Amino acid sequence: MNHPFSEGPKNPVKVQDNTLRDGHQSLLATRMRIEDMLPIAERMDDIGFWAMEVWGGATFDTMHRFLAEDPFERLRILKKHIKKTPLTMLLRGQNLVGYRNYADDVCRLFVDKTCEAGMDIFRVFDALNDFRNFETCVERIKANGKHFQAAICYSLTEKTLGGPVFNMEYYVSKAKELEAMGADTLCIKDMAGIMAPYDIAWLISELKKNISIPIHLHTHYTSGMASMTYLKAIEAGVDIIDTCLAPFGLRTSQPAIEPIVAALTGTPRDPGLNLSALLEIGEHLETIAPKYKEYLATNRLSVIDTAVLVHQVPGGMISNLVSQLKEAKALDRLSEVYAEVPKTRRELGTPPLVTPTSQIVGVQAVLNVLLGKYKMVTNQVKDLVFGLYGKTPTPIDPEVQKLVLKNYKRGQTPITGRAADYLEPELEEARNKIGDLAKDDFDLLIYALYPTTGEQFLKWKYGLEEKPRQVFS
Repeated sequence: MNHPFSEGPKNPVKVQDNTLRDGHQSLLATRMRIEDMLPIAERMDDIGFWAMEVWGGATFDTMHRFLAEDPFERLRILKKHIKKTPLTMLLRGQNLVGYRNYADDVCRLFVDKTCEAGMDIFRVFDALNDFRNFETCVERIKANGKHFQAAICYSLTEKTLGGPVFNMEYYVSKAKELEAMGADTLCIKDMAGIMAPYDIAWLISELKKNISIPIHLHTHYTSGMASMTYLKAIEAGVDIIDTCLAPFGLRTSQPAIEPIVAALTGTPRDPGLNLSALLEIGEHLETIAPKYKEYLATNRLSVIDTAVLVHQVPGGMISNLVSQLKEAKALDRLSEVYAEVPKTRRELGTPPLVTPTSQIVGVQAVLNVLLGKYKMVTNQVKDLVFGLYGKTPTPIDPEVQKLVLKNYKRGQTPITGRAADYLEPELEEARNKIGDLAKDDFDLLIYALYPTTGEQFLKWKYGLEEKPRQVFS
């Protein structure tokens, strides 16, 4: 008798590997070095992944700041070794790979030079899901003939999908908007690991009825639901999933690929990847892992954060909250901050909690608890309320808006247009300031994105200052 789940037309699920970017960013503070990637790069290229994520997110920052590696050079080197599998990156829209909106001239040059260095696929997201913040980057991605993967940041205000903000209508309308923008694929991006299996099966089913481009699912294992979520999404017809090799999977990273390959073997959605080859590559990662063990969180026995099932605060945001409270000698007030976060979030327009909005909301929630509601307001909150990050999913609370913008340097009436239209060009000033230290446009971009640490890196790169030993720790 045939296995009942082996029947049906073959429709292999495609797999993106995130080991060399999100895997070590999630687990090891983004500290993996190029020297530990190269021994397995060509073997990973032979696996048959849909794409390999190797760049973007926090890697650009960490590479030049802590590892003294040239971000663009890493990309060029990996491209020489990974010839068959497309390379992909995470791009924060107008934030690029930094923590603020950059002017259009910086965005255009960044995308052009990143394409030149070897990037094939750009996963573009905006922390507010304001897709006007995509426009400049997308124009250059398309002009360079590259793949535009449009991402919607997945967020909730209830325990499950629904409610007045992040409901099915919200996601379907956003997906249609991105398809109309020319997206080649759509990514549903869950940074906090809060996707529930049956919610996502429902979401994928509805998206399949409303858009025609392939759907890519990204989540984190943080809550413990991610592998179940992938299985239900695969049953619902999702086209591509993000995974990591097991040593760099689970915890706050993505689900491990190996169990998924085993679970789907012989089914119509079998990805057809060689499990033995995956295990061999994983062994290399096990041998280099001890070099990075100091970055692995060991404060808890559990590899999942069950509390996120209730408070839905991303792991990186939690560590920032704890750090801030420790500094203020007020760690005992963490439960108050957890209660304040959803209130502050709602007052500030219900942004999805992802970089940089997670930090903006989190820091303000701590200040609200320690000092009183909006007695002290960060510059980032002022910029957010004024509209410099874009349009928030819900309106800013009017009373909070008055308080926050009372003495704001740009005025008391928020802008409503595309945020970058209010930014002056930046490249010429950056070029004048850095002078001959930047030998080409790649160097100029490192400085333009990160003026202080970028200049320091260029001094190391050209031997004007000795690299301190701690850079390599």
